[in-house]
Amino acid sequence: MSILKNISFLSSSDAVEANEYLTDALGTNPLLLTELDLSKVKLKDHNWEKLSAFLLDSCCIVEKIMLNKCEVTKKMCSVLATVLSKNKLLKEMDLNSSPLLDSGVKKICEGLKKSSLKILNLSDCSISEEGYKALASALRSNPSHLIELDLRGNDPGQSGVKELVEMQQRSSLKTLRFFQGPAEETYQYLIRVFKQNPLISKELNLNETKLDLEKVNQLAVLLQDKHFRINTLQLSKCDLTEESCSVLASVLSSDSSSLKELDLSNNNLQDSGVKQLWNGLKNNNCTLEKLNLSDCSISEEGYKALASALRSNLSHLIELDLRGNDPGQSGVKELTDLLEDRYTKLKTLRFLSPDAEKACKYVPGLVGKDPFLVRELNLRDQKLGDTNIKYLAALLQDKHCKLNTIQLLKCSITEEQCVILTSALKSNPSHLRELDLSENQIKNRAVNLLCDVLKDSHCKLETLRLRCCSLTDEGCSAVTSALKSNPSHLRELDLSQIKLGDSGVNNLFDLLKNPQSKLDKLHLCGCSITEEKCEILTSALKSNPSHLRELNLSQNQIRNTGVNLLCDLLKDSHCKLETLSLHDCGITDVSSLAQCLTDTKALQFLKELDLSNNNLEDSEKKLIDAMQDSTCNLKLKSEETAKSTGGWLRWFKS
Repeated sequence: MSILKNISFLSSSDAVEANEYLTDALGTNPLLLTELDLSKVKLKDHNWEKLSAFLLDSCCIVEKIMLNKCEVTKKMCSVLATVLSKNKLLKEMDLNSSPLLDSGVKKICEGLKKSSLKILNLSDCSISEEGYKALASALRSNPSHLIELDLRGNDPGQSGVKELVEMQQRSSLKTLRFFQGPAEETYQYLIRVFKQNPLISKELNLNETKLDLEKVNQLAVLLQDKHFRINTLQLSKCDLTEESCSVLASVLSSDSSSLKELDLSNNNLQDSGVKQLWNGLKNNNCTLEKLNLSDCSISEEGYKALASALRSNLSHLIELDLRGNDPGQSGVKELTDLLEDRYTKLKTLRFLSPDAEKACKYVPGLVGKDPFLVRELNLRDQKLGDTNIKYLAALLQDKHCKLNTIQLLKCSITEEQCVILTSALKSNPSHLRELDLSENQIKNRAVNLLCDVLKDSHCKLETLRLRCCSLTDEGCSAVTSALKSNPSHLRELDLSQIKLGDSGVNNLFDLLKNPQSKLDKLHLCGCSITEEKCEILTSALKSNPSHLRELNLSQNQIRNTGVNLLCDLLKDSHCKLETLSLHDCGITDVSSLAQCLTDTKALQFLKELDLSNNNLEDSEKKLIDAMQDSTCNLKLKSEETAKSTGGWLRWFKS
């Protein structure tokens, strides 16, 4: 037997026993090792006492200890704390995947306060917020040694990350690992882009960053890591898609997400994207409080999906922004009904732009009213000014606005203001049914924009009044041309006191004879219509007479020729004209009209006939006789009217 076999360099019997045990378990004398991997060595509490003696012996040269996936006991943690505080050679300790819990970490932290350790790996050790706080406290007590700390796969709670990140700034700690794989890549990318640690802030602003699906997936992994506890995520103008929404829905559904506010504005998500988000919003894990979906090309179906999701999970969302989308017929109601639900926390629904909201506060006729219920706006004789015009335009172009009727008669609207209003109508033409811009100086520039509205296939305008609008022949021609291209909805047209040139009359001719035209009221008072132009118009009306109910040609010099042409129209059995105004038309003879009314069934329909301010001479009596048994109101003089009722003729003041 060799005498060297009994020689020992170790100072205690416990150290000797530990050395022998480890030599047997590892197949190598640990006195020769600088790295000691005990991950697969089964150590009971009494073994730990002996191991402590070995590791603290002056002959031990171990610099790194690995204890991965080990069964953790109080004794183990106490021994490690002792070794950390007394072994100045030990530089690295790896406890990955060993369930230390907070209690074990706190024990180890007692040793860290006096340790020379450089690297400590604690990934997947079931550590929570209290453990993080203990580590931060220990490192504050001994800030000069540890340079790397790995805490991946643990749960820092609300403040764990903050405690350590703040501590890192005042210590030698260079590497603080919280994230694994793709999450770490995304985290490092954010640091490079923003030149600061995103863990410091509760908000991540990625607005106008182009995010393809791969980047969205990487971001989602980071967002679902419990170390990345941001409350606000801004993704406006990021080119997000339906697939992006599906990924984000998984984030909202995650029990590890801390998101309270999400901004997805100005992305073309459409209804399909919103329906993907629906899967996240309805999940009980979703704690989102504010969601911005403004300008996301969402329509009625998307609104319904959101309402359904919020009914499924009423507990958190308090604010929803849907400005710049199109709710269709029922979208607004679907969501506003939720505000009445006593179980929901939803307090704020944003549909209108800031300027549109100001319209509801300052524009006369809107103040104090629900803008979503207002269908008619009468601002007659109101001097609105530039500011209110701007607010009104914002409301008109908002698709949440369902105004059907806008009356702006004599509002002192300038050409520039009219340009603003018509531009707004151009962006949202589908709801408007009646527009009255009479007696405003709209002129040709604004008319061109108005024509774009009239040509739009979405335009369903039924009544257009442009009386006394200072239009030139060119402007009038443009309007009639635009109406000609989209004739099927218009029911009433008032172009009174606007000079109709040849092109305007020809366009009007095309409009009136179009079988699609359903025009029943046509006001052309004071339009410089001559006998020749009257022939063109009546020719068109004869080709499509069945819809017209009211025709006003007053203050045009159509003379007797014009009356004869109108008689041809009245003779048509399809004509059902109820009101005919021929005031001040240079007419001297209505014999043909009297004969027409006697010979046809026109008086079955005609209710009002105005021939005032014409010098009818002897033919006047013929007309009165012809109308004696009718119920038609006959106006022959500006100051008096003849009315026939039940066969009796009566005169009364007009």
